[in-house]
Amino acid sequence: MIFVFDLDGTICYKGQPITEKILHVLECLQVNGHTVIFASARPIRDMLPILNPRFHAYTMIGGNGSLVSENGQLTYSTSFTSHQTHSIKSLLNEYDATYLIDGEWDYSYTGSPDHPILTQVDPARLAKMVPLEAHEAIVKVLVLTANAMEQLADKITLLDVVVHTHRNENVLDISPNNIHKWAALKKLNIGREQYIAFGNDANDISMFKNAAHSVMIGYHEELAQYATEAIPLEENIEDKIVEKLNYLSTIYN
Repeated sequence: MIFVFDLDGTICYKGQPITEKILHVLECLQVNGHTVIFASARPIRDMLPILNPRFHAYTMIGGNGSLVSENGQLTYSTSFTSHQTHSIKSLLNEYDATYLIDGEWDYSYTGSPDHPILTQVDPARLAKMVPLEAHEAIVKVLVLTANAMEQLADKITLLDVVVHTHRNENVLDISPNNIHKWAALKKLNIGREQYIAFGNDANDISMFKNAAHSVMIGYHEELAQYATEAIPLEENIEDKIVEKLNYLSTIYN
């Protein structure tokens, strides 16, 4: 069976690398004939530092599905159209927004130097912070602040893009249309009910909808209706995840 894991808030927490306890059980899945895929809102660049280097050749879905890396190489990328890019830039300016914007590798950032999200951006110094105009293509936009966030969200939605609102962080997460984790899985020739999904947020809904089995970590109201089961986000969360993976590995073998 294929096991697909979101990262932040699912198998790693507060921007810290995945622990050896979780990494060990993921390796056991592979040894037992399963396949492990990581699927995150982070770009590939920012997935690497929280994964031990021995996992860097695993298949990774980044940018909520806009990027795919296989065997350590970027094999798939989808960006906003030139019209969408121009319109998003205009709206960001109109609403005096601050943002984190990702190209395929480098990024642009205009937020506060002490914004907590900055601790998760390129911690391994693998990329460069560049002016917005320097990107040949843009694959993901995070709006951190704006004069009227709800109005901005409404206008950006009209551009035929995918917009997620992360309530806990109060940011807008914007991706090109038809870009989500399930779309990326299909690009990898993975079909409906051919995988097990672990996730914790709204951007995991598409892959939960099409999974053979889905496990929600913590609680998210929108995601909950598509989850097969949930594991409470408690102090012993990693032990519970290991226990669940060992069980699922056996029944889906």
